[in-house]
Amino acid sequence: MEKPLAFRMRPRNLDEVVGQQHLVGPGKIIRRMVTAKMLSSMILYGPPGTGKTSIASAIAGSTQYAFRMLNAATDTKKDLQIVAEEAKMSGTVILLLDEVHRLDKTKQDFLLPHLESGRIIMIGATTENPYITINPAIRSRTQIFEVKPLTESDILTAVDQALADKERGLGNYPVEIEETARRHLSRATNGDLRSALNGLELAVRSTPPEADGIIHLTLTVMEECLQRKALTHDKDGDAHYDVISAFQKSIRGSDVNAALHYLARLVEAGDLAIICRRLMVIGYEDIGLANPAAAARTVNAVLAAERLGLPEARIPLADTVVDLCLSPKSNSAYVAVDAALADIREGNAGAVPDHLRDSHYQGAKDLGRGIGYQYPHDFENAWVDQQYLPDKLKNASYYQPKATGKYEQALGQQYQRIQQWRQQHTNSKKN
Repeated sequence: MEKPLAFRMRPRNLDEVVGQQHLVGPGKIIRRMVTAKMLSSMILYGPPGTGKTSIASAIAGSTQYAFRMLNAATDTKKDLQIVAEEAKMSGTVILLLDEVHRLDKTKQDFLLPHLESGRIIMIGATTENPYITINPAIRSRTQIFEVKPLTESDILTAVDQALADKERGLGNYPVEIEETARRHLSRATNGDLRSALNGLELAVRSTPPEADGIIHLTLTVMEECLQRKALTHDKDGDAHYDVISAFQKSIRGSDVNAALHYLARLVEAGDLAIICRRLMVIGYEDIGLANPAAAARTVNAVLAAERLGLPEARIPLADTVVDLCLSPKSNSAYVAVDAALADIREGNAGAVPDHLRDSHYQGAKDLGRGIGYQYPHDFENAWVDQQYLPDKLKNASYYQPKATGKYEQALGQQYQRIQQWRQQHTNSKKN
């Protein structure tokens, strides 16, 4: 049986990797490691179908090392021993260890000395956060890199390559794909290239040629093969973004009915990942300090929705939409950090004041580090009159509290009290 298209199109070297340029692009860390022939074991973590296996395969192809694949959950210690024996014979083996967070102590204890010797270069792949799920003994012997969801442009690039490649892809099929179908393929899979290529291959192989001998892939065909409805059949493809934009703006504008309408359109399109991400952004950007508990509830609802999957996920999502719509709104913290970022990007940063610098090393006092720092807990209210901002920004003010929720009202009152106290101390120094 022929291997799936996603398997056949795996990159043979780093230049063929689609996306993840923050890791494999020119001058980036993994490319540097390969170029310098200084590979070390690593853990790649991120969503399914984003290129973890592809990067491992490309590293092996670029270095000409032997490449083996195992699964930490299902393969045994004996399987690891076979790889170790091969490493002794050939010198170095790159081992892709899928679900590395499932590695038990017996396998781990066997693997550790081989990682330390460099005979096995392990590339662990996981969808779980390795800082939480992976044993510290493994973490300390690896570098950890986050693999990000592919962009629509990345997926379109890979789709076009698969359609053109006559050796590994679908280049021997006479295919014409409508632009709306092509765009739906890139959007409906939410950055999962494996799903996109699987859907494309199914569409090509299951659609009979028409009278002109051409396999015509329409939006309807792609919807069926992906089991994801497009938001609309608009020709310019902007409806996808229009609905997402209207969804957030309806919640920001406290219109429950409109927000539920746009939620329903996104649910019908199967865009669970987009809904979840957008709701968490809204919880912190538009609700913010006016109602922090609503943002926390949003995170919990998103976790529930991801566990449940569609269609049941619509229930916690609907609860959250109503909650966020009717919540008081504040963007004060979001505006404040953007104002601070604007200063930094314009070069207005300045040196950290000497009394705030790290003093926990030999010779720090000789450099004047930490001298004169006053510990706030030694003072009433933990308020102390000392400068925290760099000299060139010492009078900067970024946060402007709003009074749209009880929580931020309380924060605003405390902020004003501290500002007034500081002003009084400044005036007393002048006098």
